[in-house]
Amino acid sequence: MPPAPRRASAKTARSAIPQLSWRAPQPAPIVLVSGPEDVCAERAIAGVRDYLRAEDPTLEVSDLRADDYAAGTLLAVTSPSLFGEPRLVRVTGVEKCSDAFLAEAVSYLAGPQDGATVVLRHTGASVRGKKLLDAIRAGEGGGVEIACPAIKRDSDRFDFAAGEFQTAKKRIAPVALRALVSAFADDLTELAAACQQLIADVPGEVTEQVVERYYGGRVEISSFTVADTAIAGRYGDALIALRHALASGADPVPLVAAFAMKLRTMARVAGNREPSAALAARLGMKDWQVDRARRDLAGWNESSLGMAIQATARADAEVKGGSRDAVFALERMVTVIATRAPYGA
Repeated sequence: MPPAPRRASAKTARSAIPQLSWRAPQPAPIVLVSGPEDVCAERAIAGVRDYLRAEDPTLEVSDLRADDYAAGTLLAVTSPSLFGEPRLVRVTGVEKCSDAFLAEAVSYLAGPQDGATVVLRHTGASVRGKKLLDAIRAGEGGGVEIACPAIKRDSDRFDFAAGEFQTAKKRIAPVALRALVSAFADDLTELAAACQQLIADVPGEVTEQVVERYYGGRVEISSFTVADTAIAGRYGDALIALRHALASGADPVPLVAAFAMKLRTMARVAGNREPSAALAARLGMKDWQVDRARRDLAGWNESSLGMAIQATARADAEVKGGSRDAVFALERMVTVIATRAPYGA
């Protein structure tokens, strides 16, 4: 079956084969699923399976480990059966493949079996298997590549969650989406599961109240929730949120980092009257980040913002070993930011 016609973008110009989104995978004789993000890779591989099974329910599925490989297995599981059912072979651990697998996989590219789809999962954790990857990306075997880069930044997680709802044609209020992402800032797998639960369970639009009802405990202890509350000037609520976060095991360093990231964004946006889209493009940000920063800036001026940034820098040094009492350092930072008061007040 021919691969999708979309060609590699400029970003992936080194690859001569079509580049597919993990949200819209399609089968080919060889499907290379590359990159470290396992959540996206699992979706891509499941998508290929579902695509093939929809075409023919008799699909045979086999799983191989490239690091624990018995010679001859790849050819055996890709060869046509008596009744000619289509075959899907899912190979994991290509980044640590054995010499036997590497040799047979490279040879297989010269003559892929008709009716067989071989999915190769390479996390990029090592250069092992590079000869195989280079051959696939050069076009040998008629393959496609599905890249699954790491999702680490807050903006990337926001885009991931937004894509979950867009794909399902499910509406979610922007403030609800932000709360959901903040609640699962440290675990993409849990964020994906939470999105799917809301998509499946909630009729109509997903609101902030719905997210609070489902994941209120997680939202309350989020580092970004502490920062949002303090920046909004809700001093008492900010201290309560901080104590909940610490009681739930939150690390002081990421807590300070959440404050620093939000204040840094506010400082970049402050005083600029450009339209959100133009400013976001110029600063390398998302439209929603600019809009959120502008809302956060209500009640702030240049002096108080500078003071908050200084307080955060001081807390950052203290929670990284500059003070014996990290909790006191956090509480002082929250006090300065939430009350717009100088250090000594």
